[in-house]
Amino acid sequence: MPLMRSFRAQLTALYLAFFSLLFVLFSIFLYGELSRSLTARLDNTLASEADTAAGLFRDEFQEMNGGTLAAAREVVSEMKVRGDSVAIREGSRVLAASPEFTPNPRGRRASRTVQAGGRTYHIEVSAPLDAIHAELAVVRRAIFIALPLILALAGLGGYLLATRSLRPLGWMAEQARRITGSNLETRIEIDDAAEELSVLVASFNELLSRLDRSFDTMRRFVADASHELRTPISVIRGEADVALTQERSPAEYRESLTVILDEARRLSCLVDDLLNLARADAGHVMLQTHDFYLNELLVECCRSVRGLANTRGLALECLADDDLQFTGDEQLLRRLVINLLDNAIRYTPSGGKVTVALETGAASVQLRVSDTGIGIAPADAARVFERFYRAGEARSRQDGGFGLGLAIVRWIAESHRGTVECASDFGQGSTFTVTLPK
Repeated sequence: MPLMRSFRAQLTALYLAFFSLLFVLFSIFLYGELSRSLTARLDNTLASEADTAAGLFRDEFQEMNGGTLAAAREVVSEMKVRGDSVAIREGSRVLAASPEFTPNPRGRRASRTVQAGGRTYHIEVSAPLDAIHAELAVVRRAIFIALPLILALAGLGGYLLATRSLRPLGWMAEQARRITGSNLETRIEIDDAAEELSVLVASFNELLSRLDRSFDTMRRFVADASHELRTPISVIRGEADVALTQERSPAEYRESLTVILDEARRLSCLVDDLLNLARADAGHVMLQTHDFYLNELLVECCRSVRGLANTRGLALECLADDDLQFTGDEQLLRRLVINLLDNAIRYTPSGGKVTVALETGAASVQLRVSDTGIGIAPADAARVFERFYRAGEARSRQDGGFGLGLAIVRWIAESHRGTVECASDFGQGSTFTVTLPK
């Protein structure tokens, strides 16, 4: 792995860059403040010396009874003892000056004006910046020497800090490597994790829970599908084996072929349902939408199953008289209604009643299929839309279903941005309500 692709290296580099920037800014600030402080101190000293020289000049002028040159020389002599560079001028004429005094020094200066004997004198005190430059040079050397050492320590500290901060991620990765499809119930655990890592662990564990449920559903689906496929295949093979064991009459061959044909049809329907659900899960089913009258579709569906209802001794009532124009996939919605009617007829005892009603609201349409059948237990009502799920012993393969009808109903409703709900009283009947947006 390249160095800069390492998260630890990136954190260390960012930490080092940030710390370096702070140190450089602090050094610039410290150097600037020190320079201003030293310069201000020198200016204050020169101002004080200029005041002293002005006072001395007045005193000497009075003692010498107006001897200007002598007073100026005496002031320069006394200030020289203090180590200052002084010049006393009258106008542009220099009365006296220190030997090292220059008219335009590369340093700092302070000046005072003195009135004596009716004349004006100017006193200037100056000092070079060599001392300040020397002190600043010491500070610069200290900064330049300390900078590499401090950056080296900061880099080491940043690396150790990044290593310690990322250690829980390593533990998480190690635990995640041990999780496979056979132990998805395992969860990642980190003791005393930081708040951010706790959120990450919780999110990852929630993902594992969803994957565990999905894998469990998939395993059940594969097992149920295998069972449903195995039954008709076993019947077909058994009938074929029996028919081929010895010579039989045409009637017996016809009977065997009829059984084989029925099971083949059931097998074909099962495969079609599985294929449609697989395509729906993959998002490969495109709705063929157009405008049609939903009430007419409901009447046609009731007409197609009325013969089956009469055979079972059931009353079928269709309440869809008002015209209701709807935009959707007519073939899929037809299958939705047929599946709901077939489910209601299959689980309603003789003498019962199946009712289909269509209601319209301001923004949605509701389709209700009610029956007076065996009902669904409360524990099973939430799972009736799962694939291959049959609620209770009364709902078995002998009723002719595969447990896919209601799953297909839910898929069709959701593909039209709608919902389907089940309300049931065990032993008294069920009501399936499909809500579709207009």
